[in-house]
Amino acid sequence: MSHVPTGPGDFELTMDELRAVARYAAASAQEVLHLYEDAQPEDARPRAAVEAAWTFANGAPRTRLQRVASLDAHRSARDATGEAAVHAARAAGDAAAAAYLHPLAKATQVGHILRAAASAARAAELHAGDDPAVGDAVIRRARQRATPVLIDVLGRYPLAPTGRSRVAHLMKSLDSSLRRP
Repeated sequence: MSHVPTGPGDFELTMDELRAVARYAAASAQEVLHLYEDAQPEDARPRAAVEAAWTFANGAPRTRLQRVASLDAHRSARDATGEAAVHAARAAGDAAAAAYLHPLAKATQVGHILRAAASAARAAELHAGDDPAVGDAVIRRARQRATPVLIDVLGRYPLAPTGRSRVAHLMKSLDSSLRRP
């Protein structure tokens, strides 16, 4: 069981724990990937990011592949037409980036764990005519999909930061639900 190097005052994360986080993020992004592909059928960058996340989650080493795929998917979000597609691409980028969760006790790191699910929820609700009930349903499914390992890793970090965007609110809602006993 290999560990991610840490600095003074930080905690340890094992590769198995990082893989659990990446698996969770990849499953979240996979749920809405079709929204991007329907809007931008010629652009495979978000799919490549989700595949890179699954590659790591399924046991391959963490490599430059996840970093590059994450950045490419986030660039595709800027090129997307339609807000649902934008958020679906961001979810894909966040899934690939989950492999690089840092063992730093900072609220900003929570995004590596939960932002893919929150962006997926926002993409789904926008696709449904900006229906918040749809986003809340995606968050409930994300809550049910969370493993004990994921919840344990999340518990090492401060609470998700409060933000003004709908994605930030969805992430905060998911964070709160996962930390309840």
